[in-house]
Amino acid sequence: MTLRSLLFVPADSERKLLKSADVAADALILDLEDAVSAERRPLARKMAGQHLLATRSKRHWKGFVRINPLGSADSLLDLVAVVGEGLDGIVLPKANGAEDVIRLGDYLDVLEVRAGLQPRSIQIIVVATETPQGALNLSSYGQRPPRLVGITWGAEDLAAALGAIDNREEDGSLSPAYVYARSGTLLAAAAAQVQPIDTLYPDFRNLEALERDCRLARRRGFLGRIAIHPDQIESINRCFAPGADDIVFAQQIVEAFVKRPGTGVVAIDGKMYDRPHLMQAMKTLLQAGEPIPAGLS
Repeated sequence: MTLRSLLFVPADSERKLLKSADVAADALILDLEDAVSAERRPLARKMAGQHLLATRSKRHWKGFVRINPLGSADSLLDLVAVVGEGLDGIVLPKANGAEDVIRLGDYLDVLEVRAGLQPRSIQIIVVATETPQGALNLSSYGQRPPRLVGITWGAEDLAAALGAIDNREEDGSLSPAYVYARSGTLLAAAAAQVQPIDTLYPDFRNLEALERDCRLARRRGFLGRIAIHPDQIESINRCFAPGADDIVFAQQIVEAFVKRPGTGVVAIDGKMYDRPHLMQAMKTLLQAGEPIPAGLS
């Protein structure tokens, strides 16, 4: 399942947890890291676990938890508290490379047994560029670690690590280091064959600018986006869902290849389309929930 919108929710806010239960996001990320102060983390862990358990049978969204970075005492306490019924996945922040995902997977192997869960039922989304080492190690995800289903990137923590005043140029465009991080995330996700997820858009009141940026992200290859406010969800879902014209065009390409099995190129309306176009068309149909003809799936 492609996750178009993933909404961050502070795990220590009962009001926001209750309000978010009915939102149209494809995933909720209950946050135990940046949105929660250290003294409130024990409470937040308890509330996150209770919320995931209470909503598991009636929700439409996937339930993820962003833990604290590996290597901190908090990360293990986070995992022990939230691994159980109702948890679909972990968001791993400040990762330094695929080895951190593998290490997290090892912890989850043990905790799933403890909780009586199916082996490797808990998925991982990694925030891959929040440290300079992580940004330089994006290629490590090419050999897809177990459990990994998505890669996203972050600019704010990377800017702090670099000592940058801002992550954008005077004209509003991303500075070179963050263009590298964004592009590298796309390449790493493609190599690992997992979902590329765009980072948050901080100006949550400017929905017009958000939609513009989401359309650009979709053109580049991102398939979903982090949200930081419920008002962003509708715009994000709309931008990352294939439109009716996209679906019809994808069906035309797929049907053309079905009619000519074994061929590498087909012609539609005087234009040539090859196997990469077929693969993109199939991805579009999968995103839209449309069937793929036998022999092509």
